Amino acid sequence: FFHHFDTNVLCLNFGQQKFEFVFIFTLFLYSMAGCAVNCFGYNRYLRIDPKMKYSTAVSSSRRKSRKAHFGAHSEARRILMSSNLSKELQARHGVRSMPIRKDDEVVITRGMYKTREGKVTAVYRKKFVVHVERITREKANGATVPVGIPASALTITKLKMDKDRKALLESKSRNKAGKKAEEEVTMSNVD
Repeated sequence: FFHHFDTNVLCLNFGQQKFEFVFIFTLFLYSMAGCAVNCFGYNRYLRIDPKMKYSTAVSSSRRKSRKAHFGAHSEARRILMSSNLSKELQARHGVRSMPIRKDDEVVITRGMYKTREGKVTAVYRKKFVVHVERITREKANGATVPVGIPASALTITKLKMDKDRKALLESKSRNKAGKKAEEEVTMSNVD
């Protein structure tokens, strides 16, 4: 059985630390579940991965991230349904993106309706789509219905301003400016 193993040195990555464990094979067999070693399924117990994530608090599981996305409550969906600001708005406010809302003016950047512009008539959080004026299609029975556009396929060209939106823009630009200042300080210490 032992001839299957070339070496008795096993490298494990835990976050950013690298540990080497030297196992005597008899101890290895006793310490691990027998079936795991016998069927060479030990990767289930020891995740040997050259590109491990840095934060152990965040899961990289596809299943968990999909559950979090599709099971998100309305307030979380507001953040998920953010759109980029146009270059002019980015330069003016120092912010890259904002959660989209009704009465914002947008341009569609991807898909069948690319380059079309209009005002947001509804943000349909339940379906993760946005309805834009004049972006409609005709059903088989002759009724016209709005076409849902994903928020990520839109660029905001004009923001509907109110005091809450203004406060959010200010806090986001403050955070960005603070991070830039920190980066400059750390880079000056690098020399």
